[in-house]
Amino acid sequence: MFRLPKARIVLLLIGDLITFYIALISVLTIRYGLDVSYNALQEHSKPFTIIFSIWIATFYVLGLYDLRRLKNRLPFFTSLALALSINLLTGLAFFYIVRAFGISPRANLLFITLGVAVLEALWRSSFNRSIKRREPQNLLVVGTSPDIEKAITAVRENPQLGFRVELWLVDGTADPRWTLVSENIKKHRISAMVIPTHIKRDQRATQAILNYLVQGVEVIDLTNLYEQIFNKTPITELEEIWFLEYLARHRILYETIKTIVEISLAFIIAILTAPLTILAVIAVKLTSRGPIIYKQTRTGLKENSFVLYKFRTMRVDAESDGPKWATPNDPRLTPIGKILRNTHIDELPQLWNILKGNISFVGPRPERPEFIQELKKKIPFYEIRHLAKPGLTGWAQINYRYGSSVEDAYEKLQYDIFYLKYRSVVFDLLITLKTIKSVFVSAK
Repeated sequence: MFRLPKARIVLLLIGDLITFYIALISVLTIRYGLDVSYNALQEHSKPFTIIFSIWIATFYVLGLYDLRRLKNRLPFFTSLALALSINLLTGLAFFYIVRAFGISPRANLLFITLGVAVLEALWRSSFNRSIKRREPQNLLVVGTSPDIEKAITAVRENPQLGFRVELWLVDGTADPRWTLVSENIKKHRISAMVIPTHIKRDQRATQAILNYLVQGVEVIDLTNLYEQIFNKTPITELEEIWFLEYLARHRILYETIKTIVEISLAFIIAILTAPLTILAVIAVKLTSRGPIIYKQTRTGLKENSFVLYKFRTMRVDAESDGPKWATPNDPRLTPIGKILRNTHIDELPQLWNILKGNISFVGPRPERPEFIQELKKKIPFYEIRHLAKPGLTGWAQINYRYGSSVEDAYEKLQYDIFYLKYRSVVFDLLITLKTIKSVFVSAK
């Protein structure tokens, strides 16, 4: 059976939780002895369950559940060490702020963190070795395209994904080896065939593929494999029927829950950040001429236009020659504007957009109408991103650098379509967690 890489992530998550609790039980047993360790465990279990949940979130934010990064190399262990350091600090902050549990086990927390560090180093290094050595699934890939080549390269460079391209028919059904597929399936122990969209239109190919199904070979779309590897959807593999199958249904319960949570959260954040907002207002007013709030027309849900609010970060004459793409180190930025943009404080007025229902916390980036007209002409299916409300952050924003060209917009659209296909309350939460990292570290 075609095994998805996500199954390995679930196993990794379970293993991390086990190491956390083993460290907890071990420290309590060593410090208090067998006689009282059970009572101590009861006392510590609730607060540490909360802490461990936060620790798992930290691991996710720092990419420790990204299979492409699970290699026993310095970058991985550096991320692991950083995560453990952050987890120790969050644990200390938790017991300093929350006093409801009646305990403040700072010494226990330190010992537990040290125990987790040792166990995680052993568990993670063993896991990384095992998934690399484990017998991979042999794939037969049919056809050629930039997306196919990219997927094959990723599979070859990342054996921990669990796949191996055993046979690649570069010319699809025109490849002379196509007539020997049945023989090759047995010879190379092929478990799955990766088929791009255009091959499905070949009657000869579809008839042959039906015969291979009887031999126990699974047939998977290139889109499926590509999504599992890169967490984005390849535009070149999509047709109109794909959108009807995956994006046409309404998500009433999800949208209702999301709206209620976001409005409540926006109101709370607006109150908590009021002092910061006042400081930003004063800073913009005193350091440059022009309005404090910058208003700009953007396109949102169902291609409806709305006014987006931000603290002004550029000179008043920034677009005297017409609309221009913004860039990370835009020379039009004012000195205080650079600070506001780098810290994302300039986006605080968008809380008002959330309260008005123009945007969400999570969704595709709201683009300007002038650019959308150009992008719709050059990028297929670009208008699909307007099936959801735009967001302050989003899957594309945290996975791709600041877009300033048609090529960037094309790449980000693939992430937006992936989000539209899989969006859920849990996915929105994971994106929000990743956004915390992107505030401090530039997107790749």
